[in-house]
Amino acid sequence: MDILIEDLDESLWAVAIDKKNIIQNLEIDPFSEIIRWGSLYMARVDRIDAANGAAFVDLGFGFDGYLPLKNVRVDGKSPAKGKKIGQILRAGQMVMVQVKTPYNPTGQDDQEHGTSKVSRVSMDIALAGRFLIYTPFATENRISKRIEDKGLRKNLKAMLKDIEDIQGCILRSSAAHCQTDILVREGKILKAMWDSILAYDGEEEPTLLMLGPNSVQRTLGDLSVGQIDSIVVSTQELFEDTEEWCDLFAPDLMTKIEFREVANTRSGMGLFEIHDLIGQFEQLLHPYVVLPSGGSIIIEDTAAMTVVDVNSGADKSKLNTNLEAAKEIARQIRIRNIGGIVMADFINMKATSQKNKVVKALEEALSGDPCTAVCHGVTQLGVFEVSRQRRTPTLEDKLTMMELTEG
Repeated sequence: MDILIEDLDESLWAVAIDKKNIIQNLEIDPFSEIIRWGSLYMARVDRIDAANGAAFVDLGFGFDGYLPLKNVRVDGKSPAKGKKIGQILRAGQMVMVQVKTPYNPTGQDDQEHGTSKVSRVSMDIALAGRFLIYTPFATENRISKRIEDKGLRKNLKAMLKDIEDIQGCILRSSAAHCQTDILVREGKILKAMWDSILAYDGEEEPTLLMLGPNSVQRTLGDLSVGQIDSIVVSTQELFEDTEEWCDLFAPDLMTKIEFREVANTRSGMGLFEIHDLIGQFEQLLHPYVVLPSGGSIIIEDTAAMTVVDVNSGADKSKLNTNLEAAKEIARQIRIRNIGGIVMADFINMKATSQKNKVVKALEEALSGDPCTAVCHGVTQLGVFEVSRQRRTPTLEDKLTMMELTEG
């Protein structure tokens, strides 16, 4: 996998391409994005919403956060069962929160977070590294719940005893083939970061304590489970920032970072243009995707869910076309950063064995997603159900943020 990093006029792009020059991962941070996933704030409780068991908190900068009772912590622990949020928090109280689902105005009349357009936040803090996630309020190390493979869980479980020098860490799947001393080193780095954040715990006004990982850091962390062959950056500043992150969390990638400035390209997207990616970017703006067999998929966004329709092509085999579609659907929802419910209507197959093959192919394709993406099987009408818990705004929303800034 090669990673290309571009600092464009209004955004920071990190794109991962495979050996066939196909985009497999895309992360964008518009500079107009004020609230970022993973950011830590000292926030002031603004009001208690007793009816919904939640609190609205002031993050500063004119932005609010929505804090449900399930995300409240008292001395790092979940509140006692039966406790109401009004018995735990009060208006005016300062609390440390982390952004779990950011909201940034895009000018669109969407109702993504219900009736209140606010960022969802939590008092259950987690700092992500390359191999570990540090949870300061936990008292033991554990394995990520996202890892379902029994063999992998067994290997990771055996490693838990070897990293007792650190506590409160969640092992990511990328930790499975990592040396113990590297894990301990990363755990200590994450704890040191947390200790430095605690120095600001007494702030009396809403304050940003730490920005969440940017598009480059998310990409390097998410893809560390696989082989990264090169990291090409377009500016000297990006080169230094990437080196700084790798020096902390990925020393083995230091020699793979390359500074390559590309000027005078027609599109102004230097690295992406010389790698012939502009056409792939343009395709992401359209709902129609052609499959290698000649079949196609159509992606339609609705208020409640995303609907994907699979159409046949020159290949007369319904199974082959559906298997191609399963792989492409997983790639598209990952790159477009689609979240929530996805209903996929594949070409009708009567044989249960064929449906099972498509389910398996879809599950395998979804397993490489850095976000939690799950295939829930097939409905009685033959529609495949998928859910995905995305972290950051959709690709469409991020592009809209950039357009508003340019306007």
